[in-house]
Amino acid sequence: MSEPLFRDPTASVADRVRDLLARMTLTEKVGQVNQRMYGWDAYERTSSGHRLTEAFRTEVSAYDGMGALYGLQRADPWSGVTAATGIGAADGARVCDDVQRHVVENTRLGIPVLLVEEMPHGLQALDGTLLPVNLAVGATWNPELYEEAVASAAAQLRSRGGHVALVSALDLVRDPRWGRAEECFGEDPYLAAQFTEALVRGVQGPPGELIGPDRAAVVLKHFAGQGATVGGRNSAATELGARELHEIHLEAALAGVRAGAAGVMAAYNEFDGVPCAANRELLTGILRERWGFTGLVMADGLALDRLVRLAGDPVAAGATALEAGTDLSLWDDCFPRLEEAVRGGLVAEHTLDTAVGRVLTLKFRLGLFENPYTGKRAPAPGPELLSERIARESVTLLAHDGTTLPLTGGVRRVTVVGPNADSVPQQIGDYTAPQRPGTGISVLDGLRAAAPEGVEVVHSRGSDLVGGDLSAVAGAVAQAAGADVAVLVLGGSSARESGTRFDANGAAVVSVGNPVGMTCGEGVDLAELGLPDGQSALLDAVAATGTPVVVVLVQGRPHALPDLSDRAGAVLSAWYPGPWGGRAVADVLFGAAEPVGRLPVSVPRSAAQLPVFYNGKDHGYRGYVDQPATARHAFGHGLGYTTVEYGEPRLSRASVAAAEFAGGASPGTYEPLLCTVEVRNTGDRSTRETVQLYVRRVIGGTSWPRVRELRGFAQIVLEPGERAEVCFRLGARTLASVTRGWERAVEPGEFAIETGPSSDRTRGARLLVTVPATGARR
Repeated sequence: MSEPLFRDPTASVADRVRDLLARMTLTEKVGQVNQRMYGWDAYERTSSGHRLTEAFRTEVSAYDGMGALYGLQRADPWSGVTAATGIGAADGARVCDDVQRHVVENTRLGIPVLLVEEMPHGLQALDGTLLPVNLAVGATWNPELYEEAVASAAAQLRSRGGHVALVSALDLVRDPRWGRAEECFGEDPYLAAQFTEALVRGVQGPPGELIGPDRAAVVLKHFAGQGATVGGRNSAATELGARELHEIHLEAALAGVRAGAAGVMAAYNEFDGVPCAANRELLTGILRERWGFTGLVMADGLALDRLVRLAGDPVAAGATALEAGTDLSLWDDCFPRLEEAVRGGLVAEHTLDTAVGRVLTLKFRLGLFENPYTGKRAPAPGPELLSERIARESVTLLAHDGTTLPLTGGVRRVTVVGPNADSVPQQIGDYTAPQRPGTGISVLDGLRAAAPEGVEVVHSRGSDLVGGDLSAVAGAVAQAAGADVAVLVLGGSSARESGTRFDANGAAVVSVGNPVGMTCGEGVDLAELGLPDGQSALLDAVAATGTPVVVVLVQGRPHALPDLSDRAGAVLSAWYPGPWGGRAVADVLFGAAEPVGRLPVSVPRSAAQLPVFYNGKDHGYRGYVDQPATARHAFGHGLGYTTVEYGEPRLSRASVAAAEFAGGASPGTYEPLLCTVEVRNTGDRSTRETVQLYVRRVIGGTSWPRVRELRGFAQIVLEPGERAEVCFRLGARTLASVTRGWERAVEPGEFAIETGPSSDRTRGARLLVTVPATGARR
């Protein structure tokens, strides 16, 4: 008897899916779109290792199969999985194979299960290598480095038996009060799109039908607009208009789709009153029909259960989400009842078939039918060195008096003060597994290791992370008074402690008064963005000693900063730099590395002036009476230990026809439109400069223009006294705007093409675009 077509590896994926679908029962189909079990409930630790639970076996039996299993290797306080009970690197592949073997060998059709893991900044599993959080990644402005790092993380995931990586990429920091700001690449859609493309390339590899054995399928979170909730409150309502959605919140998703992302996760928020997981206009109209996306859409955790308020009951809620374009559930009670929905006529079986087909397609693309097991394969090494390099390149020098840094010459005694000085957990961010003892290097340890011979490094905590207890300030002041320089390591923490309470979907529940000490992370939103009172008091007291002060901010969001020029000789943001971030910070402070980070977000003066993102609409608003409306530090800002001068940008032509950018224009018909700027290192140290290109619409277009929009950047290394010319090619993607039909086209009018070191320090050249363009899409 010949094998069925779906077992034939030489057949096309589409043919194999059709053949398999035709053989499936309705119950089996429903099983394939469900992911309702927490992975850590599928096994238990015994004296002889790990074994599968009866709950897991019952779940597989209920649908004669399993679509996906979430978080088999996840470990953190929410899951309750610890180093003593969880799955480490040595056991990951074996336990995954046990799960897979049970599903394949104990179901009628033997369809493998997708093993889905969180990979927000490295693999969230015991012994998984952590990267700095996405906000730190964005500060590097180096997508190529990130691509290399996530490729290594994906190889680690696959070597341990996982298949699908869930990665935050699509959200933007439009309100830094939001606790999940650390999961964003920044506030700008172009910058986020560049990193999203790099993410998909790194995790999945080159575009193609199949995903290699050392790569993983990527599901991009969250689609769409989750970073624009009212008041910066997690999972709250949004008041997005269609233009804001298209111009700002869809750019990174579009880039990810074009790069070939296997899936997207529907966000919790609603758009135009309809939750994203049930929003047909978003999931089908835009994502599939307009963009041509063929991958799968996953719901966020328990998001479909929230639809019961709209649909009336779980059966109708599941049907609503399926009809809208959601393919795969997550922990909810709605999709498990899709068989009732189909039999009751609430949704057609062919609609279910479409969703099942997308799940099966991904399983075929991953090669799971031919190679369902990982086998005895050594765990891939994690991107430890790349993690440290990202941390080093993310350190951003916000302010400097020109003399305090780097710490050289007469510095003989350094006092390191502050609640984040000696804590690795407080520098690694949310969505992290417990770290083995000895993993990581705190800022204090990094400074001690990097200090030149003869330099003493002493430490005093000085204050708690939150609260107003000032009992330890006196000791810190005494140490600072006898030091040559005081390094204050301040900021926030997303570290989930054992006493943290959680919502059903894993978000932290932190009450007013913040007893667990979290100031950032999922579920930890702030109304006030300034440093906590105790930290501010510590800074004032240490600065009053007259000892030069360096402030290092370890943070998952941009804290609102007052003018610190009278208290600190230098202010740096290290973000959450990951386990080895302490070494990176030390290298920058002692001058072994240049500060090359650039702000991926605007730093506010206070929460009262929000929003403060740089690319708002250009209405000529004057500002407030009591304070400026501008950011304390603008998007793109970052200083170095040298000085760099920019010349005027020069355009190869001052006027172009819009027809040059039309989709039907033949290659080579027009001369390239170029923008060139000369950049010169006028200091005495080498540096890496991030040259930024902005476009500002001055006259014309179908909508009110934004102040300016990032549309390119380039990084160059300049030796002392060296000058170089940086050339940008201005194409349709550079000049396009969103039209009334929600297409992207180059519209006629006058533009300012600007270059500079940041969004608030640009010089421009005028460009005239003539003749209406038709269909110039990017």
